[in-house]
Amino acid sequence: MSGTILHLALASEWESATAQGSYGTSTLGVSIEEEGYLHACEDRDQLDGVAQRYYADVDAPLVVLSISEEAVAAAGLTVRRERPAPGADLFPHVYGGRLPVSTVADVSPFERGVAGA
Repeated sequence: MSGTILHLALASEWESATAQGSYGTSTLGVSIEEEGYLHACEDRDQLDGVAQRYYADVDAPLVVLSISEEAVAAAGLTVRRERPAPGADLFPHVYGGRLPVSTVADVSPFERGVAGA
């Protein structure tokens, strides 16, 4: 476990998750149940790449979830680092179901244009 992984979320979906106690979105428009895991990033560079590739046309407010790998493990979920394609960078994926909001150590607004986003 390296400590903290990052996930880009629609602010409205995170707000709903805090009311429900768990977060269920894997990536834009796809649930964890559909995908089988939650997509995450190792660092801000990976996060900015994801924002450019998949969220470029999204006008809604976005937030960055800083997820504690220790809390993920304590919740009975598993983080696996996997390549989306041969030769690609490793990305952390969280397996085991919906993400308890208690695993999120920090939430901050995502600002486009920061570090290349």
